[in-house]
This record gives sequence, structure tokens and C-alpha cells, in this order.
Amino acid sequence: MKTFISVVAVVILVWTFFPVYYMVLLSFTPTNDLFQPGLYVEHPTLRNYVYTMGQDNPFVRYFWTQLGTSLIVSVWTMVGVGAVAALGSFAMARMKFRFRGYVSGMTLFTYVIPSSFLAIPFFKMMGDYDLIDTKLALVLAMITFASPYALWVLSDYARSLPPEIEEAGALDGAGTLQTFFHLYLPLIVPPLIAIGTYAFLYAWNEYLYALLLLTGERNIPLPVAMSNFLTTDNAPWNLLMAVSTVYSIPPVVLYYCFKRYLVSGLVSGAVSGS
Repeated sequence: MKTFISVVAVVILVWTFFPVYYMVLLSFTPTNDLFQPGLYVEHPTLRNYVYTMGQDNPFVRYFWTQLGTSLIVSVWTMVGVGAVAALGSFAMARMKFRFRGYVSGMTLFTYVIPSSFLAIPFFKMMGDYDLIDTKLALVLAMITFASPYALWVLSDYARSLPPEIEEAGALDGAGTLQTFFHLYLPLIVPPLIAIGTYAFLYAWNEYLYALLLLTGERNIPLPVAMSNFLTTDNAPWNLLMAVSTVYSIPPVVLYYCFKRYLVSGLVSGAVSGS
């Protein structure tokens, strides 16, 4: 039985990591060998990475600008979602107000309607506020769709905290804001880091709303720019894979920096709420 489980685990591992391996493999492949498939490269080259880093190709002439756009949108989404989740979870889990239960239950109801269905209404709303073709429009879209899950996870975690926290703060004369910043916020740092990482990755991989709300090669994020590689009949697949490899590095670094918070943080709400 153990042998069978080991074999299945190896098959799943190979199935999962082979696309990543092949992406990196193609990024080192010369153009002349691009359509000679194999499991290794006979004559590996760094030329595709040199072109990418030096923006020495029409497809990557704005690489650093587009990468910067992706980074700016993702970081601000992480900050915005963290702020909404922290404040919202404190209100729903630690404060008493009318219809609190209904508001809490509606957080995940927003996912009943797919985000793709809301693309045109959201585009119209951003147009009414004259925010089309601005990074702020994309950040607002990402915060809108990432916040409900973040709020749900953090609210359930907040409910597991002992009520004596507020009582101790009240005895010391702490108001609502002081209780939030000095007592509540330090206690939710681990799940808040996990939520922030989730929001960053959500915005980092966004394509639909980035394509809809941002235009111009200088202004679009890298996922949209990479799709432009496929608009020609002779797409430079090796250059595209080099760009994809570089683009995958920041999420990997972020994951390994905060991996100890991710599993415990993202499931803490489910465990405490069960």
C-alpha cells in the first residue's frame, strides 16, 4: 500500500511540476531548436533573458515598466484588502450592531455572481468616475473581488479571540480605535499576512480586468503584455517563456518569505468557526 501511495505521489508531483520545468527549458532554448522538442536543451542560451532584461526586442521593449505596473497594483491591492479585512473583521466579530449576522453571512454571497459577469458594469462605473486607463481602477477592482474571502477568513479568526481583550481595554480606558490598534491588530498579524499574500497573488495573476481597464503598452501589466506575444503567426515562444519565468519569481519569493503563515492563516478561520 505504501508503495502504491508513493508511486501515485510521484506521478502527481511530475504532472504538477513538468509544465514549470518545460517553461524554464524553453526559456533556455535557441530559436533554431525551438521546434525540436526534448527533455533537455543541447545548446542552452541566455539570450532570451538578455533580451528580456535589456528590453532588446519589440515584444519586451516595456518589460520593466509593465513589471512595475504589476507590482504597484499587487502591492496596493495587498494593502487595501488587508485594511478592509482588518477593519471589517473587527466590526463584524468584536462589535455589536444591528443586522451583524446578516452582514457577516453576505460576505461570501458576493461570489455567487462570477467576476466576469460584472466586468461591463464595473467598466461603466469606472468610466463614470473617469478612472479608465488608471492603475487605481484596477486596484479597486482587485480589492472588490478579493476582500470578501479575506473578510470571511479574518472574521472567523477574530471570533475565536477571547472577549476579555475588549473588557481589559475598557477597564484601562481604551476606546474603540485604541482597542483596534493596540489590542486587536497585533493578535491578527499571522492571518493578516496570509490574507495579504493571497491578495497580492490574486492581483498579480489578474488578466481580465487588467485587459479591460488598462490600455497602451506602457500602461498594461505583464500578464496582458504576454498575451500580445500570441498575436503574431510566428510567436517567439522561447522569449515568452523567459518573460514568464522572470514573472514567476516574485510570487515564489513571497511564498517562501511567508509560507509559515499561509496554511495556518488561511485555514484558521475555518478551524475556529467549525
